[in-house]
Amino acid sequence: MFAYIIRRVLATVPVMAIVALLVFSLLYIAPGDPATIIAGDQASPADIEHIRVSLGLDRPFLVRFGSWVWDVVHGDLGKSIFTNLPVTHMIAQRIEPTVSLMLITLVLSLALAIPLGVVAAWKQGSWIDRFAMVLSTAGFSVPVFVIGYVLAYVFGLTLEWVPVQGYTPISEGIWPWFQNLIMPSIALGLIYMALIARITRATMLEVLSQDYVRTARAKGVGQRGILFVHALKNAAVPIITIIGIGFAALIGGAVVTESVFAIPGLGRLTVDAILRRDYPVIQGVVLMFSFVYVLVNLGVDLLYTLFDPRIRY
Repeated sequence: MFAYIIRRVLATVPVMAIVALLVFSLLYIAPGDPATIIAGDQASPADIEHIRVSLGLDRPFLVRFGSWVWDVVHGDLGKSIFTNLPVTHMIAQRIEPTVSLMLITLVLSLALAIPLGVVAAWKQGSWIDRFAMVLSTAGFSVPVFVIGYVLAYVFGLTLEWVPVQGYTPISEGIWPWFQNLIMPSIALGLIYMALIARITRATMLEVLSQDYVRTARAKGVGQRGILFVHALKNAAVPIITIIGIGFAALIGGAVVTESVFAIPGLGRLTVDAILRRDYPVIQGVVLMFSFVYVLVNLGVDLLYTLFDPRIRY
């Protein structure tokens, strides 16, 4: 196992190298002269040249890329063009709201989607099954921002149960922190929940038709034991896989969700940086999200061995 972990960690190096190259190329894929675009229409030639020099556009591409990678390896993601603050400092300031949002979303999605998928498979063809499929279809079909605005209007403006926008740090109290995040978490988690519930149902239907399940019933094992001990454990590998794959959708949805609910997290930072064409910030945030996604997939591979003893590395 230890040797496998080392191999997988080493395998992430070329992946992150490719990601770094693509992220760094964002500045040059954009149409037009990046320095002119950043400077704006009213900028003088001196201002444009200053931006070009500050971004290193006067040097060859490979030299700039090598210098940037060297800085990244040493923990330096550059400085924002507009605030002149280190990108690492800006990420550190915004990371708590995003981590909080994704943590609550994960807990809610897993706590609701997996039992819903299990029960839908158990009661195949019943109203519970149809309700689960309708919820899953709605979760896939309705955009995150539409769900967010509906929740904000109903529960924030009309019923006034929770705040509509903003974020309260957890240091100021658990309940105010949770109140600000419950609506964004539901809006963000519906797509994730729909994905997990559908895969759970499909996998459980396949497992429940296996011979060992019928044998367990014949031996008098209760329905709860069959569903959550025998069947769910054997259906866990595809479910864990889709949880890891869906994490990318969770990251992308966080960008939209934070904009809708005015949460000052990394998603909002990314949107603001894109609108201002603050390329160092965009590069830093995208690179960080990519690294997290690679680590999540590594964790998913390692979890396989806990649920399926036949898998050995």
